Amino acid sequence: MEVSSAPAVATPTNDEKLIAMLAHLITFVSSFIGPLVIYIVKKDESAFVADQAKEVLNFHISTLIYAIVAALSVLIGIGILLLPALGVFFLVVTIIGAIRAYEGTAYRYPLCIRFI
Repeated sequence: MEVSSAPAVATPTNDEKLIAMLAHLITFVSSFIGPLVIYIVKKDESAFVADQAKEVLNFHISTLIYAIVAALSVLIGIGILLLPALGVFFLVVTIIGAIRAYEGTAYRYPLCIRFI
């Protein structure tokens, strides 16, 4: 009787971990452009880096949608609280994502809509 098992996932190299971490952190200086460039350049070379860069891009698109909703809700008053909370949330989960990527763990952002 044969037992089928899932194929082993290759452990990311130190370079892949570093580039994946950079995909998370570069958003502080380049918005979505940095992760997009990393994704385009590395998508055929490293599945781990491509996955993390896509996750960052999806999170940026999601955050943009949330920021627009929060900005519009300023008109009814609640956005005054939502915008700073969204900023703190963005900062914290991005740093957590960078740390996890450097550890070699695929990070999934909370409240992220996966478009890509």
